[in-house]
Amino acid sequence: MIEYRKAQKILLNSKIKIQNEIIFAKNSLNRVTAKNIFSPTNYPADNNSAFDGYALNSRETIGLSSSKKKKFRILKTIAAGDNPKIKNYKKYSTVEIMTGALIPKEFDTVIPVEKINYYPNKKNPKFIIVDNKINKNNHVRFAGSDYRKAELIISEGEIINSSHMLAFKSLGVEKIVVKKKPVIVFYSTGNEISEKNNIPKWKVRNSNSHYIKSLSNNSFFKIIDGGILKDKDDKIFKKLINYNFKSKCDIVMTNGAVSAGKFDFVPRIINDFRLSNYFKGVSIRPGKPIMFAKFKNKNKSFFGLPGNPMAAAACFKFFVYPYLRLILNMKNEKPFKAILKSKFSKKKNFTKFLKSKVIINKKGTMEVQILKGQESYKIKSFTQANAWSLFPSGKKNFKKGDSIQCFSQLGID
Repeated sequence: MIEYRKAQKILLNSKIKIQNEIIFAKNSLNRVTAKNIFSPTNYPADNNSAFDGYALNSRETIGLSSSKKKKFRILKTIAAGDNPKIKNYKKYSTVEIMTGALIPKEFDTVIPVEKINYYPNKKNPKFIIVDNKINKNNHVRFAGSDYRKAELIISEGEIINSSHMLAFKSLGVEKIVVKKKPVIVFYSTGNEISEKNNIPKWKVRNSNSHYIKSLSNNSFFKIIDGGILKDKDDKIFKKLINYNFKSKCDIVMTNGAVSAGKFDFVPRIINDFRLSNYFKGVSIRPGKPIMFAKFKNKNKSFFGLPGNPMAAAACFKFFVYPYLRLILNMKNEKPFKAILKSKFSKKKNFTKFLKSKVIINKKGTMEVQILKGQESYKIKSFTQANAWSLFPSGKKNFKKGDSIQCFSQLGID
């Protein structure tokens, strides 16, 4: 059995290569960028109006006052989406302009509609009356004031979210380079596991498989359900691994049969293969029997998760998920800190991952409450939790008020 930090180092040195692919930007939500993505254009594309109003040439207002007014002839109305070109420009002309409409090159400032005096009347205006100097660039949105051409939109190794989708479409980004989704083939194990709802008391519904698969919904990786392996299916399992060597899967993952019991065949079968990196058993709770291997001369890896629901969930969160981020060239997930609401003790040499509830108190400080029901078979507290809290090895007693590392419950950010 090794320490959690040692297991993390082994994972870090067991990277497999995930290929890139080019996809349409409109289909890129929740994918991971393989290259920096830059704006192909200025945004806004040209100077446009920030208000409904009238555009004119500021130089033509110099010297105007309440005693020296000037009428500006209204040439046309320009709405957002209209071509701003004007053919009949003469000095002391203006155009009615709508918010977002491009400003004709002859003009350089905008008077908001609320400040306009019309002539002969508002109902049927032919002119506007200006009685003061108007500064240049009033209420003008400048070309490139948001994005300049070739400005970075999103860096390599980041997850594309809805705000990026908005930027891609606004800027005319059509295709982008992303990492292919790592494919995980997932096998449940055990004679007791059943896909049926109506089961006898000695059977167990295959809930872990459904939980793991749900994590991949709309995410940057893909789970393929390989089905259920029975206790004596060790030879079948070996054949399946050989088959997966030739398939497009990147990671083989099992749930259960990794401990030291009579029917725990997974470690024995995995050790029949040539491995470059390997660990089995980590000083953590829940999830102590977790197993990892990288197949030698194969661009594929293996994870063996324990069978209890919370052990499987914790091991996916703190081993599989960081490994997925690693092979996709993503940054490590950053924990956040919260203040421990009550004292807690554990074995000094173990790292503990605890189902927790993080709240913001009246002072605006984040506090973390360790929930009851931390046993690895208990799922009720998992439905009540909104975070995992990590209590590292090397320390036994934690006091109320200690700062604790916390992680999002699912971690699929």
